[in-house]
Amino acid sequence: MQGEALGGAAVTARGLGLRGPRGWAFRGIDIEAGPGSLVALEGPSGSGRTSLLLTLTGRMKPTEGTAAVGGAVLPRQMAAVRRLGALAHVPGVTDLDPALTVEEHLRERALLERRFGGSPRALLRPRGARAAESRLRIDTALAAAGLAPDSLPKGSRTAVRDLERPEALRLSVALALIGRPRLLGVDDADLKLSDAEREGVWDLLGALASSGTTVVAVCSEAPKGAVTVSTGGSRHDRRKERADALAETGRA
Repeated sequence: MQGEALGGAAVTARGLGLRGPRGWAFRGIDIEAGPGSLVALEGPSGSGRTSLLLTLTGRMKPTEGTAAVGGAVLPRQMAAVRRLGALAHVPGVTDLDPALTVEEHLRERALLERRFGGSPRALLRPRGARAAESRLRIDTALAAAGLAPDSLPKGSRTAVRDLERPEALRLSVALALIGRPRLLGVDDADLKLSDAEREGVWDLLGALASSGTTVVAVCSEAPKGAVTVSTGGSRHDRRKERADALAETGRA
């Protein structure tokens, strides 16, 4: 698995905050997660979870505090952080093209990785060797993401528009894994999923972390065993709010 080759990236943060035009997206974030951790950025929608994910992956510059990812310090070494990580399932950043097929997405990502993510010497290898390497990367990424093209309606020729939400998420994860990142960032990991689908996604992300790749995932409620980072209110408070809302509904 890709995490075993280079090792996952440790993630630390002290007093991390990001202020935008409309105020603080998040503030006072502390994290201590070793390589191969599953880090859950937990909070209600609008609490700065995605902004924190983009900050920890070197896409947004923090306003205050410090952080380090795989030894690269934020905000000073944002480019280094971007090189060691990859994003999946982030709206506006990693959107899938609904008209393209699963195989077209995979081949395009493998080609981009071969041209821009590898060493210049690799481009001098025979075409057959390069193609075999790309195929190996694709197959390895699909297996790690738990996506079996043969199980799709039209196999690998299935268009993205015809994928179920869990399948689209797994495809996005597979595309990110083609680059063999040390850190994988996943947005909205549990959004609009059934209980069984949600459990399957957390099993996937947990397995990736166990194999060595550090995973940082945005969610509304963190799974057991994850390094949980809250971006708004305590879990107890949110559960109480949901219970109160259900009680009010029952009295209506």
